[in-house]
Amino acid sequence: MYFEFTEEQMMIRQAAREFAQTELKPGVIERDEHQKFPGEQIKKLGELGFLGMMVSPEYGGSGMDAISYVLVMEELSKIDASASVVVSVNNSLVCFGLEKYGTEAQKQKYLLPLAKGEKIGAFCLSEPEAGSDATSQKTTAVDMGDHYLLNGVKNWITNGNSASTYIVMAQTDASKRHNGINALIVEKGMPGFTIGAKENKMGIRGSDTHSLMFTDVKVPKENRLGDEGFGFKFAMTTLEGGRIGIASQALGIASGAYELAVQYSKERKAFGKTIADLQATQFKLADMATEIEAARLLCLKAAWLKDKGLPYSQASSMAKLYASDVAMRVTVEAVQIHGGYGFVKDFHVERLMRDAKITQIYEGTSEIQRIVISREVLK
Repeated sequence: MYFEFTEEQMMIRQAAREFAQTELKPGVIERDEHQKFPGEQIKKLGELGFLGMMVSPEYGGSGMDAISYVLVMEELSKIDASASVVVSVNNSLVCFGLEKYGTEAQKQKYLLPLAKGEKIGAFCLSEPEAGSDATSQKTTAVDMGDHYLLNGVKNWITNGNSASTYIVMAQTDASKRHNGINALIVEKGMPGFTIGAKENKMGIRGSDTHSLMFTDVKVPKENRLGDEGFGFKFAMTTLEGGRIGIASQALGIASGAYELAVQYSKERKAFGKTIADLQATQFKLADMATEIEAARLLCLKAAWLKDKGLPYSQASSMAKLYASDVAMRVTVEAVQIHGGYGFVKDFHVERLMRDAKITQIYEGTSEIQRIVISREVLK
């Protein structure tokens, strides 16, 4: 693993950094306050090729590597995690699965517009009683010969209303448990498919999170991803890459809060000197910088393994576990360094602290990551 980025990777990172500063930062507080989806910004991210970063150019993607993906996610997440989570879901959970397991017809019909950024996708696994326990799917897909009849409810779906293409996990044969689950491509507007109210969330408030309801939705057989009963494996394999995206999001949130804390500490004066001159502040910043760098290296290692075609399940879980915990610790300390101003929305750090919490929950809780890691350790 090399610690020096290529010229192309550095250019991609710089492009993401400039976009975050010029396009995402203006209005980010207002979008958070009013739970406004960053539609215009997402469209521009698609035009830059950031919604299909790792997809082959043959299918409308940018053909970038996973390391570039980590760099982009960090830069975007420093400013607006609500925008970066759209990039993460579209890249890691939707485009990746379609390119890896989709038929040629599915790639042409669905992957192409998603990778180009013309449409947005959603990944639908969680349910009211099947979040961490993904095998307990209550949503059913009854085999009707030439189509499946889809019924059920999905919860906490990122891009729930803004998406056009949804990958939905559903149980076809409950007696087979995880071997009876299918992954189906569902289109917005299919009869019987309705979108529930937007969730009023603590963080990533600009991201549109909804419940989805399916009532006798006819899904053509050609919309199944993989063989019969492949859905659970599809979901677990896709989530391995998704954790790199969320780990990078957590890294960016922590890094953004840290940079604000450093800047503020050099400006704020107390007891006749800047607080950056106080050893108590210096120790906080030193710990923050060290933890962020460790999280960054874990993210890059997982991405490097993925790029090399090597197993990366444990690495992505380690990155997600550690980076999400670092995001919480660092953002809390950033608020503390800002003092009273840290409690005020205009200084951004309180929003970053609220955004950080979700990184410990979605793509599998911290406890789930520990299970994944321990299974690898005990092999």
